[in-house]
Amino acid sequence: MAGKKYRTEKDTLGTHNVPRDAYFGIQTVRAIENFPVSGLREDRTFIKAYARIKLAACRVNHELGLLENRVAGAVAQAADEVIIGKHDDQFVVDVFQAGAGTSFNMNVNEVIANRALDILGEMKGDYRLIHPNDHVNKAQSTNDTFPSAIHLAALDLWSELKPILGRLADAFEEKGHSFYAIIKSGRTHLQDAVPIRLGQEFRAYGQAIRQSIGYLEHAAENLTELPLGGTAVGTGLNAHPDYRKMAIQELSDITGFNLKAAADMREAMQSRQAAGATSAALRGLALELIRIANDLRLLSSGPATGLAEIVLPAVQPGSSIMPAKVNPVMAECLNMVAFQIMGNDVSISLAVQAGQLELNVMMPLIAFNLIQSFRLLVNYLPVFEERCVRGIKANRERCENFAYSSAGLGTVLSPVLGYSETAALIKQSLQKQIPVRRLVVEKGLLSEKEARNLFSREKLTGEQ
Repeated sequence: MAGKKYRTEKDTLGTHNVPRDAYFGIQTVRAIENFPVSGLREDRTFIKAYARIKLAACRVNHELGLLENRVAGAVAQAADEVIIGKHDDQFVVDVFQAGAGTSFNMNVNEVIANRALDILGEMKGDYRLIHPNDHVNKAQSTNDTFPSAIHLAALDLWSELKPILGRLADAFEEKGHSFYAIIKSGRTHLQDAVPIRLGQEFRAYGQAIRQSIGYLEHAAENLTELPLGGTAVGTGLNAHPDYRKMAIQELSDITGFNLKAAADMREAMQSRQAAGATSAALRGLALELIRIANDLRLLSSGPATGLAEIVLPAVQPGSSIMPAKVNPVMAECLNMVAFQIMGNDVSISLAVQAGQLELNVMMPLIAFNLIQSFRLLVNYLPVFEERCVRGIKANRERCENFAYSSAGLGTVLSPVLGYSETAALIKQSLQKQIPVRRLVVEKGLLSEKEARNLFSREKLTGEQ
């Protein structure tokens, strides 16, 4: 074997060369050859989730007397090493792969088996003592482990994303507090409308984020139900009668999540509804982020020819040809992130409905897109909060000039003067470029004191 670059392994299709020092084996090599699609590999979170399932299975099978001490100890140690990221370079299967994810499940089984053999001083690829299928995959199938890993990875990423969203909501609400005294023109249909406080707008952005947290929390609760122990079609064939309950409890202990067996294991094998609902909640969040990002871009537009009611932090030069130009690049990037999440949701939706009879073979696509959606948000939202939201400044003079010159102010006069007379007054205000408040006083329709009370900030914005 010394000096050779390859070892020879055998599976049900025959023999194949495998890189000598690789922990992956023959089925992984076949997958590399069959699916040279994207060059994309599974996210670290998904690898960790899968290895946790293998660790739980190993411990339970050992406790049930189905794995001997020496084998169980080596397999558990190898799984632990994968969980902490020691062998990430060995997970080489493309995210676009064999249906249901068999290629990746076998990649995991082979890496853990060969690393366990290594630990025991045995030759890689000599599966007589520890076999990827017989030992690492014992009481399991791709069909129950892959969807369980999707759920675990999503729960892991949700636990990262939730506080990030909370801090983003805090940032908007803190801006709402600091901008609360600033009155500005509201806009509906992108036309002048009744006044609003700049702080009210920003507090509403924070509340929108908190609403999205609630929808995601509800979706995540459904992810705690696992099909693990259902093996191939949800019947638990080839697993010990106690395996299912014990494996899910063991996995709960390993992950810290309050996991439970699905109410109906057949449904849990057939349907990927929980992943679809989670993606839908992420899509809802993406829609809110797009809307907010677009508002920030509009409110900061100009500075000379746009609204320019707020100033976004200048984080980089905005043009290769126009000196001193600064663009709202952080909000633009947020839009791109959110657009990608929406595209991912379309792919996930198509994959979720593509399940047939006892299995959804499109699970690798669901896993990749769902995890990427979470990952994009986890990576970018803290940067957006720190480098954009926290640094937003208000242009108070601009806001208040617009507020008190807006024809929308006339709305407060309708209960006093009537709709028709108010409409005529607004037309005069626009034609003569005279603020409505000043015009009603000049015409003797209201005294200065009456106008001051009627057009007070509190009256106009509905808050004391």
